[in-house]
Amino acid sequence: MLNIMSKDIKFRSIGYVETDSNEDLIKVDKEKVVSKVILFEEFTEALDGVEDFSHLFIIFHLHKVVSRRSALKIHPRRRLDLPLVGVFATKSPYRPNPIGLTLVELIEIKGNIVKVKGLDAIDGTPVIDIKPYFPPDAALKVRAPKWLTKLRKINYL
Repeated sequence: MLNIMSKDIKFRSIGYVETDSNEDLIKVDKEKVVSKVILFEEFTEALDGVEDFSHLFIIFHLHKVVSRRSALKIHPRRRLDLPLVGVFATKSPYRPNPIGLTLVELIEIKGNIVKVKGLDAIDGTPVIDIKPYFPPDAALKVRAPKWLTKLRKINYL
């Protein structure tokens, strides 16, 4: 029987992010950011067939985040004019497990280098996994809180 109470889960990175993005990604328009996901050579053949997809999910470790695991509620984007909400209702990097997930546009693949657009990860970020975006993954009826609309109006996402 699987011990679901285990608190230790171990992952190894499959590569890292190479980008010009600095460490203050809150104000960056991620849709304009072009990055490279450099896979370790041993994973190169795992990319076979990925070039046929237009979009990918990149899963990465937020390795520079100083954990605030005791903060279960935060103001989105550190904005005090927005409501205090549970960390799971945000994309904050300050979470129980500092893991990032971003849907990116695939630009090209050359060998072990995956060039993408829209990745909100800083230079040197360890990549945990890459998954293709399948059209059935799209949510057709979406609901979101009112505070998110306020962020979108000022192009802050």
